[in-house]
This record gives sequence, C-alpha cells and structure tokens, in this order.
Amino acid sequence: MLKRLNRYSLRWSPNRRVAVIGIGLLCLLALATATAFLTGHDDRPASATPAPSPAHSSAAPTGQPSSWSGPVAGPPRIADPVEFAKAAAKMLWSYDTRTTSQAQHLTGMRAWMTKEDEYGDWASVAAQIPDPVLWSRMADQEQHATATIAEGHYPAAFKQALAEDPAAITKAYIYAVTVTGKQTITWAKGGSGAEDHSVTLAVQCRPSTDCSLVAIAPRVAP
Repeated sequence: MLKRLNRYSLRWSPNRRVAVIGIGLLCLLALATATAFLTGHDDRPASATPAPSPAHSSAAPTGQPSSWSGPVAGPPRIADPVEFAKAAAKMLWSYDTRTTSQAQHLTGMRAWMTKEDEYGDWASVAAQIPDPVLWSRMADQEQHATATIAEGHYPAAFKQALAEDPAAITKAYIYAVTVTGKQTITWAKGGSGAEDHSVTLAVQCRPSTDCSLVAIAPRVAP
C-alpha cells in the first residue's frame, strides 16, 4: 500500500488535464506553447534562445523569507521565475502527516497561489496531495517526505514561443519552468524510499512583484 501512496502525486484525471491546459497553459503565450507542453518535448539544444528575464525593477524583493508561518513552508519573496519554481516544487514534494492535517497542508499550499483568479488553476495544485481518507492512512504510518531540487529551466518550447512573440509575456507575465529533483519518503518502523520527480510549473512574476504559482502542467519535459 505504501508504494501506492508514494506514487499518488503522479496520477492525473482527464478532466483535470483539460482544466490545466485550458486555464494554465493557454495563458502562457500561445497555442504553440500549449501544444509543445502536451507532446512533452524539451530538446534544449545548445543554440536555444537565451532564457527570458522578467522585467522587474530594482525595487522588487529577491530571495527574502516569507512572512507566512504554518506547517507548510511559505512562498519566498523571489522575483525570478526559475528560482521560485524550484522553491515551489520543493514545497509540493514535501509533507509531514505526523504533524499536519490534510486541510492544514492545503491551506499552506494555497498561500503560494496567484491572487489573479482568472489565471490560477488551484485544482491542479491541490491534486498533488491525497484526499483526507488517504492522508489519514498515511498518518497512521507516520509518513513524511522531504525534497532535494536538482535544477530548473525554461522548456525549449516556451523559449521558442517567447522568441516568436516577445510581447506576449506582458499579457500575464506567466512563465513555464520545468523542475527536476528527488523526493525522499520515510514511514514507521524505519521504512524509507526515494524517487526522482519532474514537474513543469506555470509561475506568475509581474514586474516589481513577488512570483506566485499559477498551475501545474499535465505533462512534463523529459
């Protein structure tokens, strides 16, 4: 059963995929970007377009700790899309059922979301943790997890779409970032295991504003 619980976050329902595509990816840049995400390709050639940089002023806070306090790590005050996405992925892959209820965990995750409801897809983010019943079973096993982030990058499809239409990013300042890392899971009686993870996140980083989480893509780049 533990193996099934450990792999919970990798499941996607068809309806949720449609929601993420419709709300999250179509807000990134254009149909070409969304199509590229669905195919899941990220060739990252050496001659790829340089990574886009958000147009933030010097007044934008960078790397400062969040004022949020709670069982889930709060969103850092970061103006860089890649660094924020790496922090968000670490949050998504970390949990502790010994000290935190499912509802408390959801509340902590919600603090990372964009306040612009027309762009945010909370359902795709909330789906990363089990329902209350399964969470309770995990708590019975004292299951908890930590994450180590390896790297984050802009998918090639996103950079290509941005190069073709640089002004498109100014519509919502939403960036696609793929993050890879490892999740280490521990449970009662010394049980433990580790699994590599990869996820593509949509993050919003408007000028002079801290980044926030928008959505999770239904498929990730290799």
